[in-house]
Amino acid sequence: MRLSLVIKKENVDLEKQVNKLNNFLVLNKSIKIVVTVLIFGSFTQVKAQERVPFDQGKKYILADVAVVGDISFNSQTVVTFSGLQKGQEITVPGEEISAAIKKLGKLGLFDEISFYINKIQNDSIYLDLNIIELPKLNEVKFVGIKKTKTEGLIKDNSLNKGKVVNENLITTTKNYIENKYKKDGYYNTKVNINTVKDTATVNQVNMLVAIDKGDKVKIQSIDFAGNTKLSDKTLRKAMKETKQKNPIRLLKASKFIKDKYKTDLEKVIATYKEKGYRDARILSDSVTYDKNKNALNIKINVEEGNKYYFGDIKFLGNTVYTDQGLSRILGVKKGDTYNGVLLEKRIADKSKPDAEDITNLYQNNGYLFSNVNAVEVKTANDTIDFEIRITEGPIAYFNKITVVGNDKTNDRVIYRELRTKPGEKYSKEELVRTIREIGQLGFFDPEAIDPKFKNVDSGAGTVDIEYNLVEKGSSQIELQGGYGGGGFIGTLGLSFNNFSARNMLNKDAYKPLPMGDGQKVSLRLQASTFFQTYSVSFSEPWFGGKKPVSFSSSISYSKQFLNNFITQRADKTKSFDILTLSVGLAKRLTVPDDFFVLSQSISYQHYALNNYNTGLFTFGNGTSRNLAYTIGLTRNSKGLNPIFPTYGSEFSLSAKLTPPYSLLNGVDYGTLGDQEEYKLKNTVDRQNVPDANGNIVNIGDYIDTNGNKVSNFSLAAADVSKVDQKRFNWLEYYKVKFKADTYTKIYGKLVLRALAEFGFLGSYNQERGAVPFERFYLGGDGLANFSMDGRETIQLRGYPNNSLTPVNSAGEQIGATVFNKFSMELRYPITLKASASIYALAFMEAGSSFSDFKSYNPFALSRSAGVGLRVFMPAFGLLGIDFGHGFDALPGQAKANGWETHFIIGQQF
Repeated sequence: MRLSLVIKKENVDLEKQVNKLNNFLVLNKSIKIVVTVLIFGSFTQVKAQERVPFDQGKKYILADVAVVGDISFNSQTVVTFSGLQKGQEITVPGEEISAAIKKLGKLGLFDEISFYINKIQNDSIYLDLNIIELPKLNEVKFVGIKKTKTEGLIKDNSLNKGKVVNENLITTTKNYIENKYKKDGYYNTKVNINTVKDTATVNQVNMLVAIDKGDKVKIQSIDFAGNTKLSDKTLRKAMKETKQKNPIRLLKASKFIKDKYKTDLEKVIATYKEKGYRDARILSDSVTYDKNKNALNIKINVEEGNKYYFGDIKFLGNTVYTDQGLSRILGVKKGDTYNGVLLEKRIADKSKPDAEDITNLYQNNGYLFSNVNAVEVKTANDTIDFEIRITEGPIAYFNKITVVGNDKTNDRVIYRELRTKPGEKYSKEELVRTIREIGQLGFFDPEAIDPKFKNVDSGAGTVDIEYNLVEKGSSQIELQGGYGGGGFIGTLGLSFNNFSARNMLNKDAYKPLPMGDGQKVSLRLQASTFFQTYSVSFSEPWFGGKKPVSFSSSISYSKQFLNNFITQRADKTKSFDILTLSVGLAKRLTVPDDFFVLSQSISYQHYALNNYNTGLFTFGNGTSRNLAYTIGLTRNSKGLNPIFPTYGSEFSLSAKLTPPYSLLNGVDYGTLGDQEEYKLKNTVDRQNVPDANGNIVNIGDYIDTNGNKVSNFSLAAADVSKVDQKRFNWLEYYKVKFKADTYTKIYGKLVLRALAEFGFLGSYNQERGAVPFERFYLGGDGLANFSMDGRETIQLRGYPNNSLTPVNSAGEQIGATVFNKFSMELRYPITLKASASIYALAFMEAGSSFSDFKSYNPFALSRSAGVGLRVFMPAFGLLGIDFGHGFDALPGQAKANGWETHFIIGQQF
């Protein structure tokens, strides 16, 4: 005899189902128990099968539980999870079996759970536990969407190989995908998921996910009713995330997202409050779907109410600050149009942690427990009187300051940056500044810095702060590539940005290098077929460990070769060697504020030219020396994330100066002349002209400074080389640069960066002239720093590298002595995770460079615009690509330059 009982799962839980079966079996004592629970969606099936009669309700000693069936789990583990133990007393049927079924069912791993009585010996019972596992996922295939979208869906729904496939997984995956596309405006999205047994594997299934997005549903119209004081246009503008169709709007799509729509309704009311309509409210709103147009129509009914004005404003409870002082911070006067949003921000601006409001005024001066509330006390006609009620509370002090999460970085490196010191008065401003300083270190994920308040004791007036940090990789492998100087330029470098020099002799600290003291060591090799450069640098941000004085030093060596225009290869017989040494100190100032840094450095460069004749250098053989002192003043308040600043600015002014040798050496540089003057003065322009010794010279021949004919120009050039060797034996110049770089969050995560730069290379002695070194090269990606002769490559995208740089009469680039550049970027972050920070940008740039200040025209600019993408990974630095369009023609060309592609590897702008 075979009996079957099917029970609906929706209204009856598993325990009640099993109890119902037990009651059924009590009335049928001739049936031996076999309890089987099959979980199929919303149904639970329980079976009983005929076996040898046994004593119903008798207690037995469980002698053994044998697990049968094709399972991948350990048998003893399954029995342990069931809760049954050998030697325990059980009743069949009874609560023990019911409990075991429930425990195994909750694991969500099994398709069928069956208990069978194997045999009974006296008072001992032997059970068989038959298990059928739920199938596991072999592979998943999506149809109806692009392949590039499938990886994200697999990750978001954890559809990995080996995942247990049950109804819950199928349902949640279906709901997730449908909701995801609804958020993107596809309201008619349909998802169908089927599983097919994989015949090549055991108990595995393949999943097919068919997605039909349908057409995107946009907002056709947003209409308001009841508004007479504010127009529909004004109210639609207040709705930041919910927009109706507009073909000229690019930054915001007209899609409907329920949560953002509700927030936008609140912004509509806030707009009324800003205009004085305190009682404005939304009476009703509706969102209807137009099937014919596949679009949504929104209708919002408002009640505006009357317009109000501020009346008397009194301060109560303030003893620390006067009414006049608080009134200046509040910025609201009697008779002003009522503005509830402004009033709230002047009391406590929740959108800006460092805002200038009354709450921060107290919190920045120790009053952590203060409370400020604006209360309406009287409304007469259209005027509202307010009381600003202040509870100052006791002064709070920082007590215990701790840092957690720094596994590599030593505590002292972090603690020296903290502005919150134990025993000092609580200051919210110093707390916010500390978060910035930690983020600027570059060793931690700036988006994850979390200061937690611990043990806040209002009675004792103390608070503990625990800074929770997430460490990220700070060392980098620099791989950089670009075109410049006639060929491809590659760079390989290692930057250890959290180095520890004091542990260099400690072999236990090498993991793989001694780290944790915040120092930086960089090793760099840069090369192409035309040059090689080697450099080593070291910096210590807290020289001496007591004060924020940064020490830096570097040494580099470069060897360059001229291009053979016939073979288009490097000519190794024409070389230019440069050795550079530098050392510097930078000190953080306290006046005007502690964002200022004063830096000073001394550098020495030794240039050796071997048959290196170019349009820039007027001598091809010999040496030149460059001893310079650089002083700079910088104010950097950019924060919080150094990779993607969202606020603040950086202003810098620097001057690089050499000693005024011409005032000391007594040389009359006005008589030396330059190479072009030498050619003009010593080139014969008549035939059959005798020289000083009676030798006949002809057109194009050269005579030296004694009036004698020379065999060829190279001898005359040798004379010139000696003259200019003397002119540039020790370089004499001054170099001034200015930079202004600002960041402003203009909407949501959208950030505007504005940049302006100016540079000028001048000479103390006009007769000596500008040096051929230290010049500016404008145009391109700013990446081709292939020369160590002090030149600076200035980025201006949309044009080839260095293409906007002055040239001589032979068309050779000689560098600029003055330049200016302006740039604006709109940046939007895609992700700012510690593993990879990605942001997109759109830019407009303009700049120009000139050979001398006389020809300088700040308005004669080469303009460009374009878009780009940046990816920052801790191990490789900044990677990026820009597509720029040059709107102006290159020198010597007639039409606009057009599009240029710039690859950025290992460099920031």
